[in-house]
Amino acid sequence: MIAVRLSPDDDVAVAMVDVPAGAQVHIGREVVTSIQDIPRGHKVALRPIAPGDPVHKYGQIIGFATAPVLMGEHVHTHNLEFRVFARAHRLGGEARPTPTVAVADRLSFNGIVRSDGRVATRNYLGVLTSVNCSATAAKMIARHFDRPGVLDDFPGVDGVVALTHTSGCGMDGHGQGLEVLRRTLTGYARHPNFAGVLLVGLGCEDNQVDTLSENWTLAPDTQLHVMTIQGEGGTKATVAEGIARLTAMLPQADGAVRRPVPVSELVLGLECGGSDSFSGITANPALGVAADLLVAQGGTAILGETPEIYGAEHLLTRRAVSAEVAEQLLERIRWWESYTAANNGSMDNNPAPGNKAGGLTTILEKSLGAVAKGGSTGLTGVYGYAEAVTNKGFVFMDTPGYDPVSVTGMVAGGANVVCFTTGRGSAFGCKPVPSLKLATNTPLFASMGDDMDLNCGAIADGDVDVEEMGKRIFDALVATASGSRTKSELLGVGDEEFAPWQLGAVM
Repeated sequence: MIAVRLSPDDDVAVAMVDVPAGAQVHIGREVVTSIQDIPRGHKVALRPIAPGDPVHKYGQIIGFATAPVLMGEHVHTHNLEFRVFARAHRLGGEARPTPTVAVADRLSFNGIVRSDGRVATRNYLGVLTSVNCSATAAKMIARHFDRPGVLDDFPGVDGVVALTHTSGCGMDGHGQGLEVLRRTLTGYARHPNFAGVLLVGLGCEDNQVDTLSENWTLAPDTQLHVMTIQGEGGTKATVAEGIARLTAMLPQADGAVRRPVPVSELVLGLECGGSDSFSGITANPALGVAADLLVAQGGTAILGETPEIYGAEHLLTRRAVSAEVAEQLLERIRWWESYTAANNGSMDNNPAPGNKAGGLTTILEKSLGAVAKGGSTGLTGVYGYAEAVTNKGFVFMDTPGYDPVSVTGMVAGGANVVCFTTGRGSAFGCKPVPSLKLATNTPLFASMGDDMDLNCGAIADGDVDVEEMGKRIFDALVATASGSRTKSELLGVGDEEFAPWQLGAVM
C-alpha cells in the first residue's frame, strides 16, 4: 500500500488506495503499519500525536488532535478538529518578480474583439432580469431560440441565454444587497461575451431597470434593449416583444469574427467544488501551474472563495506585491469572521459532507489545497465581489465559497474563461463563459467522463507530473478560448448557475 507525504515535516500522509487494518503502508522509504481501515484519500498518522497538538499537512497546520493518535491510525473528524490560531503573515515578504515571456514568444488565441477593444471567448445574446418577477418571462423568451432551426442562419451566435435570479425586491433600496446585485448585473451586461443584452423587469421593483441600466457603459457595438412586463402590457406581450427585439439583434451579432489576439487578453476564473483530498495534490496545483503560465503571458488569473482560503491566507499575504494589498486581503478575512459570527456560524462550517467523505477534515486542510489553484506569482490586487478586475497578473476576489455564487462574481468581474476542479463530481457551467472541468482523480474521470474535460488524476497514478499537467490545462484553456467546446457546453449546462451573492435582510 502507498501513501504520500506532502512535506517532510508532515504528521500525516494521504492513502492513495483503500488501506485495510494491518497493512504495511509505504511512504517513500518509510513503512507504517495501519491499525485501522483507512479509506482512499484519507490520512494516516506517521507518528504518535498527543491531544491538543497541532497536526501538519502541506507543512502547515490543518487542525489539532482531540485525542491521542497512534502511529498508523486513521486521522479524520473523530480525532482532529479546527481551532483558531495565529498565522505568520510576513506581509509581502515572499513576493518575487513575476516571470514573463518575451514579447516575441507570446502566444495568441482566436478571440472576438469588440469595438471598445475588449476580447470575447464566446458570442451570446443575453436576457438579464432586474427582479425574480420577470424570471419566467425571460426564460420563455430565451426558450424560443432553443427551438430547432431558429438560429440556423446565424452560425456565429453561440446562443441566447436567460440569466435569472431570486432577488431584486423586498430589500433595502440603498443597501449593500442591492448594490452588489446591480454591480453583478452591470458586469454581465458589459461582459464581452455578450453581443447584445435584453434587460427585462416587472416595473415596480426596488431594482428599477432604468436606474440600473442608465449608468451602463457598454461597447458601441453591444446592443441593449430595456423593457418591463407592466410597460408592455403583461407576460404574453413581453415575451412576444422580447423575441422580436432579440431576433432583430441576431444579424449584427452574427457578424462577429474570430481573429488572433494575445493570450494576455484572457482572464481566468479559478474555482474548485466538490473537493476531495486529491484536489490539493493533483488538480489544484496543476491549475496553479497553468495560472502561472497565463500570468507569464501577461494574462490575469482570479482566485476567490474567501471562506476557503481561511487558514491559508498567510500563504497569499506573503506573496502580495505590497503590504497594502496584503492588508486588503486580511480586511476581507476579518469581515468574514464577523459575518459568520453575526449569523451564529463558524468559518469551520466547511468542509461539506462530500468533502469529508473525500478525506478533508477541517477548513484549514481544505483551504491549504484550495490556494494551490493560485500558483506562485505575486498577488497584485484584491477586489470586492463582482468588481471589474483591472490588474494584470494574479488577483483575489472576495467571493463566498459556494461555487455558482463565486463564479458569478468572477464572471461579472471580467473572467472570460473558467477552470473548475472537482474531486466528487460537481456538474457546472457558467454561460456566457466556457468552463473547463478538471477531475482530481481517475475513478471520477472514468465514471463522469461526459462531464470532465481533463483527468488530473493521472498525477496520482504516476503517469504525469504536476508541471506537465499544468501545461496541458493551459493548452486546453487556450483552445477553449478559441472556440473549442467544453463538456459542460456540449451538455448545455450553464443556464441555471447565475447566482448573485445575496446580502442583507429580505424585507
